[in-house]
Amino acid sequence: MRKLSFVALLCVLAATIGCKQSSSTSGPDQTASSSAATDDHGHDHAEGDAHDHSVEGHAHGVGPHDGTIADWGGGTYHVEFTVDHDKQQATVYILGSDEKTPTPIDPESIELSITDPEMQVVLNADPQEGDPEGKSSRYVGTHEKLGVVQEYAGTMTGVVDGTPYSGDFKEEPHGDHEH
Repeated sequence: MRKLSFVALLCVLAATIGCKQSSSTSGPDQTASSSAATDDHGHDHAEGDAHDHSVEGHAHGVGPHDGTIADWGGGTYHVEFTVDHDKQQATVYILGSDEKTPTPIDPESIELSITDPEMQVVLNADPQEGDPEGKSSRYVGTHEKLGVVQEYAGTMTGVVDGTPYSGDFKEEPHGDHEH
C-alpha cells in the first residue's frame, strides 16, 4: 500500500510540476522535457551520428545506449529511455549532466508513464558494474504493452535525496528506418 501511495504521489507531482523550465533556469526543483531520436533495434550509428532534436532550446543527441534522453532538474541528471520489444522490457539509465556518464542514485524504483498505449511501469534498480552499494544508474521494468513496436512518449519520474524529478520524452523515427 505504501508503494502504491508513493507511485500516486509521484504521478501527482509530475502532473502538478509540468514543464516550467525556461532555457535560462536550472536546478533540482525545476522540471524539463526533452526528446531525441532513438534506435532500440540494434541499428549501428556512425560516430557523431547524433540525430539532434531541439526542444525548448536544448538539443540532445542519441544516448550512449541508443536511447531517448530527457532532462531531470534542468540538466542536473539526464535519463535515457530504451525498450526491448522482444523482452517487453524498458530500461532507463541515469546519466550525469554530460548525458554520457552513469550516475547512480538511491531510489529502489522510478516510475515510467507511457501515453500510447497507456501504461504505468515501475522500473526497479538494476545496478550496473561499478555502481556503489545501495545505488543504481540503471532501472528495469516489464509490461506486455512494451512488446508493441512503435515510438513511445511519456514521462519518467523519481525522487532523489527527497527531491522529485520528472522528465518528458518522445521517441522519434530515424530517416533510415521507421516502425
